[in-house]
Amino acid sequence: MNATGGAGLVERARAVAPLIAREADEIERTRRLTPVVVAALIENGLYRALLPQSLGGAEAPIEIFMRMLEEIAKADASTAWCLGQCGVCAMIAAWLDRDTAEEIFNTAPGILAWGAIAHEARSVGGGYRVTARWDFASGSRQASWLGAHVRIVGADGTPRKNADGSAELRTILFPVSSATLHDVWQAIGLAGTGTDSYEVADLFIPERFTAFRDVPAALREPGPLYRIGTGATFSLGFAAVSLGVARATLDAAIALARAKHPSLSAGAMRDNGAVQGLIGRTEGDWRAARAYLYATAHAMWRDLSATGEFSTAHRSAVRLAATWTIHQSAKVVDTAYHMAGATAVFRSQPFERRFRDMHAIAQQVQARDSHYEDVGKGILEGH
Repeated sequence: MNATGGAGLVERARAVAPLIAREADEIERTRRLTPVVVAALIENGLYRALLPQSLGGAEAPIEIFMRMLEEIAKADASTAWCLGQCGVCAMIAAWLDRDTAEEIFNTAPGILAWGAIAHEARSVGGGYRVTARWDFASGSRQASWLGAHVRIVGADGTPRKNADGSAELRTILFPVSSATLHDVWQAIGLAGTGTDSYEVADLFIPERFTAFRDVPAALREPGPLYRIGTGATFSLGFAAVSLGVARATLDAAIALARAKHPSLSAGAMRDNGAVQGLIGRTEGDWRAARAYLYATAHAMWRDLSATGEFSTAHRSAVRLAATWTIHQSAKVVDTAYHMAGATAVFRSQPFERRFRDMHAIAQQVQARDSHYEDVGKGILEGH
């Protein structure tokens, strides 16, 4: 489905959210997105939000992608996380030749996933050979293709270098049938993401199934989206997921406060001044975080569309806003969880899973405290 410019993506996400919410228990139990959820995401074109329009994708503006993920995250964090991961992975199409991209993304189901950067691939005639295992492949259980980011070495094992002396890194792509997946994702939260490990042995990767990901000079697509690159897009997308989880958790606490009459209490929870004040302050915290994240994304997109450049200043601003938003979202979830009292600890209630999911999100690379150090260093150096 081609949603040109992202038109309708947010509305379709909102429409499919009730189905995802109904499947959330099964997603948690099986640690996989259910077939009915995957089918709904595919049918509504949500996996193709960031795929180039030249390939039939939406090539949506970044704010549309963020809002789409926010809506899905309100229903289930694991689904939103997988959708965000695989959606950003599809951006690699902008660095591939047309026939290769068509083979990967326009052959059903057309879903790509990948994990952490690690290991090396050896240059051989016509391509590369690799034996390696990678971790953290969210969405791999729905994918038809897998990718990996590797260092390139020559036939003699000597590391290859770029013109500036840095190590040559490539993204290699291969069918999921070429890999062995290892069921290792036994985690506190985001259980349904199936963020497993995958392994290949002496696998040959033809040259055309490799790309210089996030290298502007290697781009084959002109759209501003691909100038942002996958790293910053992951940050903005996963921050939006955290906002969706926080919104749903706070809404659940508000609904509980409207209806609950705590034991040993003379009045209803909704009439408690402390509860009223806490809800007001927490609502302000959530709105402030969302406004900051989207204002940063909007300013970046406006300037990028005008100049064609994703500047160092905007890269730093995105990193700061995304990191801070995830941390603020965790605070909102914590407040809502504690506000719910003993009710929150039951799996039948809408708090316990979101509490675990949010804290799994806050442990991911996009929320590292070291990002503040990087931003602060740049500020002090006058960047």
